[in-house]
Amino acid sequence: MDEMLLLRHGETEWSRTGQHTGRTDVPLTARGEEQARALAPLVKGVAFDLVLTSPAERARRTAELAGIPDPEVDADLWEWDYGGYEGVTTPDIRRTRPGWYLWRDGVTPGDEQHPGESAAQVGARADRVIARARAAGGRVVLVAHGHLLRVVAARWLRLAPVDGRLFKLETGTYSRLGFEHGEPVILTWNAPVNDS
Repeated sequence: MDEMLLLRHGETEWSRTGQHTGRTDVPLTARGEEQARALAPLVKGVAFDLVLTSPAERARRTAELAGIPDPEVDADLWEWDYGGYEGVTTPDIRRTRPGWYLWRDGVTPGDEQHPGESAAQVGARADRVIARARAAGGRVVLVAHGHLLRVVAARWLRLAPVDGRLFKLETGTYSRLGFEHGEPVILTWNAPVNDS
């Protein structure tokens, strides 16, 4: 495998306001669509060996606007399932759980059908995506979400899933994972294409 390009979807209303957006399918804002179009030069003319996107419309629309034809939808690329914290901001959560931090404290369970995920569960999904990417070889592109891609980066570096906390990731940015002397490294992180 040569490298893996990670594209975080463009801005949504919930990402703009800081609401945890796991499985709720919130569309891109106008700015989010601009961010997605700005990613196009990164993929134009590149022959990828594997192209995967989250099932969420915000990720699929980002792929479309970036000019990625026919990405394969992979359920392992869904964002972290926040359970009862879906749609809630960190300041609102801290009103009832002072000092709460997702990476340390996890989510509160939701209902029986949507209980939320632990960092380890998100890490297991990231590991499956990485295994697929390595098996495909060559160049890979993933279009997905902030927390999930942060966990992918941590697992790429053989760190614990909770170490994704070390890798802040903005909307509409790109990152590249690759190798140095055969060892996994971060080549580029949280890079904007322009000042959109």
